[in-house]
Amino acid sequence: MSRAYRDVRVGEELPELSIPLTRTMIVATALASRDYQDVHHDPSLAAERGSKDVFMNILTSNGLVDRYVTEWAGPAAVVKKIKIRLGAPNYPGDTMVMTGSVTAKDDSGRSVEIAVKGVNAIGPHVTGTVVVQLPEGSEG
Repeated sequence: MSRAYRDVRVGEELPELSIPLTRTMIVATALASRDYQDVHHDPSLAAERGSKDVFMNILTSNGLVDRYVTEWAGPAAVVKKIKIRLGAPNYPGDTMVMTGSVTAKDDSGRSVEIAVKGVNAIGPHVTGTVVVQLPEGSEG
């Protein structure tokens, strides 16, 4: 079920989402997004380049932000804009916890801006904003 624009309030908190960061997920999503940089799939080469292990690529982080917001917004939501910034790497064996809150609404386009953050044991991995357009009422 999709969220209706009229029912969303500025300040509303999105439910927390914990994402286990497995080695398989990090490697598979890098390869699925055609990111063949060795730091995303080869632990020894990642270490040679100064990393403690392989780490998640930005395309996967972007996709997880999209998933987090659209899971909350529902299938009728249309993502209009995603703007993210990366911080601490996502390493295998950790968990990233996604949180978010509605920061603005624009009646002219039924758009909602959501501030998002994904934090792991080291600190914030991803921070940013997502703008989605929502249906007015209960269609979708």
